[in-house]
Amino acid sequence: MSKIRIGIVGVGLIGITHLKNYAAIEDAEVIALCDINEQAARKAADQFQIKEVYTDFREMLKRDDIDAIDVCLHNNFHAPVTNEALQAGKHVYCEKPIAGTYYDGNTMLETAKACNMMLHVQLNTLYKKETKAAKALIDEGSLGKLYHARSTGFRRRGRPFVDGYGTKFFNRKETAAGGALLDMGVYHIAQMLYLLDLPKVKSVSGKVYQEMDMDEARRMESQFDVEELGLGFVRFDGGVTLDLIEAWSVHMGGFEGSSLMGSKGGIRLPSYSSISQTSALSFHTTVADMDLDSSVNLDDMELRWGRLKADYDAYNSSQQHWIAALQGRVPLLPTAEIALQTMLISEGVYLSDQLGHEVTVEEIIAYSASTNVEL
Repeated sequence: MSKIRIGIVGVGLIGITHLKNYAAIEDAEVIALCDINEQAARKAADQFQIKEVYTDFREMLKRDDIDAIDVCLHNNFHAPVTNEALQAGKHVYCEKPIAGTYYDGNTMLETAKACNMMLHVQLNTLYKKETKAAKALIDEGSLGKLYHARSTGFRRRGRPFVDGYGTKFFNRKETAAGGALLDMGVYHIAQMLYLLDLPKVKSVSGKVYQEMDMDEARRMESQFDVEELGLGFVRFDGGVTLDLIEAWSVHMGGFEGSSLMGSKGGIRLPSYSSISQTSALSFHTTVADMDLDSSVNLDDMELRWGRLKADYDAYNSSQQHWIAALQGRVPLLPTAEIALQTMLISEGVYLSDQLGHEVTVEEIIAYSASTNVEL
């Protein structure tokens, strides 16, 4: 198969990560980079042996030898760059979250559909071994009827910039739109939505906090105005529910991993933190009137399935899946739709916190507005 030729917009921390991932994929070839910081772009181009460098993404879009654009910018830049790239006839891979708001994310899906182009959002939890195992158990019927899920994400003190990691632009609504929910929560909420088969949101209740002490000089420099802790409860059509807790920073020793509960069984996924990850997925059920708690050897599962299942490598990572889908080897997972519903839930938490009560999906959509930074 021919290689997929890619142009990347943004060579910050995320852009470099994407470049490293593409370098490990034989069928991917990054042929151009763009960043308003020309020095940073040329440094990245030298590091990854890429010939063409741009400071204006629109100039890069004029090339007819680029198959797909990879958008590695801050949240409020996602929609404007993505929509122009789609309209220029390029497929688009966008870093999470889909955009700064549901309104902006929805324009991306509408534009992709109107232009008959593919849109993929980076949701790396969908390709983890534990997600594949959980999906297999659910699809086999081992959980029975799913009725509740819990989404969790934990950092002890991991706020960008003020705690020593990342840039100050993660902490500002004007560039990032939100905090812990849009940075980390998107991964865990999306993982639950995927395993629940993307149920339709009915209503959301939530609360956000920014209460812990931080270095005042860094607070002022970063203009920190987003949440460090987000909490929520979601009702879906059909009676399924989801509760969530996502912490950039909290005085706790950790959270249990995300979980799903069904009429015949339940699953607990590994817990993640900035320090460690528990090792296994656990499955809980009743056998012969006995309560059974079991673990899964995920490494053996991955090795066996990799040998037996056709195109299993297309699900090893978000970018490998993207390249395989562009080549027509596998259908593209509905990551854009999942990411959009994840944004709908996060925005529902923000709106519920603002209004002080549970909000319906109609209210969330009505209140959602563009936060795009036009380029």
